[in-house]
Amino acid sequence: MTFEHLIPAPARAEATQSSSFVIDAATTLWAGPGTGSTERWLRAALGTALGLPLRDGAEDAANSLSLRVDDSLEPEAYRLTVDGERVEIRGGAAAGVFWGAQTLRQLLGPDAFRRAQLRPGAEHTVPAGVIEDAPRFGWRGMMLDVARHFMPKEGVLRYLDLLAAHKLNVFHFHLTDDQGWRVEIKRHPRLTESGSWRARSKWGHRASPLWEERPHGGHYTQDDIREIVAYARSLHITVVPEIDIPGHSQAAISAYPHLGNSDVVDTEALTVWDTWGVSKNVLAPTDEVISFYEGVLEEILDLFPSTFIHVGGDECPKDQWKESATAQTRIKELEVEDENGLQSWFIRHFDRWLAERGRRLIGWDEILEGGLAEGATVSSWRGYRGGIAAAKSGHDVVMCPEQHVYLDHRQDGGPDEPMPIGFIRTLEDVYRFEPVPAELTEEEAAHVLGTQANVWTEVMEHQQRVDYQVFPRLAAFCEVAWRTLPAPAERDFADFERRMTAHYGRLDALGVDYRPPGGPLPRQQRPGVLGRPIEGAPPNV
Repeated sequence: MTFEHLIPAPARAEATQSSSFVIDAATTLWAGPGTGSTERWLRAALGTALGLPLRDGAEDAANSLSLRVDDSLEPEAYRLTVDGERVEIRGGAAAGVFWGAQTLRQLLGPDAFRRAQLRPGAEHTVPAGVIEDAPRFGWRGMMLDVARHFMPKEGVLRYLDLLAAHKLNVFHFHLTDDQGWRVEIKRHPRLTESGSWRARSKWGHRASPLWEERPHGGHYTQDDIREIVAYARSLHITVVPEIDIPGHSQAAISAYPHLGNSDVVDTEALTVWDTWGVSKNVLAPTDEVISFYEGVLEEILDLFPSTFIHVGGDECPKDQWKESATAQTRIKELEVEDENGLQSWFIRHFDRWLAERGRRLIGWDEILEGGLAEGATVSSWRGYRGGIAAAKSGHDVVMCPEQHVYLDHRQDGGPDEPMPIGFIRTLEDVYRFEPVPAELTEEEAAHVLGTQANVWTEVMEHQQRVDYQVFPRLAAFCEVAWRTLPAPAERDFADFERRMTAHYGRLDALGVDYRPPGGPLPRQQRPGVLGRPIEGAPPNV
């Protein structure tokens, strides 16, 4: 494999005339201070895949790999130097060294992505040269919805491996919604005892007449979460949990009916929602509900060390609040203008509550409605507009507009696409996504922390369906998130497509059930299952 086949492509890659480095059973590994995570990963991943012991060696020995922290580099930057005698990876911090190791893995070819050695005695070479690289953004993420369809722990750990292989460093973990509650909360056990299970599931889009008539559910124990977070940390990935308030809360209300607006709806009769869309059953604006969710978040903070805690805040219908005497009384007591002000009160309360505990609130761009909480960060999903407004007012932003990076949207307009949802977003469309709007000044653009791709799983019933929707487009997204690219129209997609030819081999080795360039395989199709395709180009809003 050569420097010309890397994804994401590095900022600078220069081949030299030196002979290639041959990595073999005699190759040793020296790991300087602060590089232990990469040392362990190299032995576990590359050592296992290529059948190499990678024994401890001297610092500058011949036939060696060496790892160093070099504080002259930015924390996530790395320099990979290869000659005939050794490979050296320098990083500005532990993360930079780790990203350099991901590049080394790509240079070793698809066999390096396997879980066992395929060709004993085969020679593995790394081309000579120097690669210098650093990310454009500090937030390079993917959001995975495990509420609509549960992904077991092993699948989540696998996705962390896939994110790391693409130099993505944030895993946004969407844990609660109308259709299921997925994280154990010890002081409120019914959230998972009953709130994690629904009796059946809509099959296809919510307008489909079809149902999957079997229970669906599951949850992660607190030890499962600790394992996921620890494993992510070893891969230099931050896990950002999402606990939805005040909307998308029917699963919680079904488990604890007092959380809902019981003066206008029989909350005792509610069940975990079995269809898709936006439920009108939202949290009641009471002190008791606030106290309940403070208890939930106390346990969440104990499990997730992330600075950012996502509270949702999106798609909160106000119908019940308009009819509820309790809610209307609360509006008067708080002296807010209307139901939007009531939603803002929810968000502002938890913004202060999290700040007092050294954390930062992040929410979907609806949290702008009724006034943005002082310390809040915005996930701009409905387009660029919410992110632009937040950045211009001095708030941090993560850009994830659905028109560009919602990977549940279909990849092609053909009739064989399974359960086609939304606009057509091809591999090229994702490659031409630009996270920073041109109308932001340099100072305002500094508030764009980065970008993430979002994966909503209403029509993804298992891991293979998630793979199909996510890949290969996540490979294009990772380059957008990592590199400083030309303007969208000027990007060399032909070159990216050429590099993808090699990358498909890596995805095959990893067992990723991606969408083939020629269209879905027969087993990937879902004939006769209704989707919701939207025709035409998406609006640029």
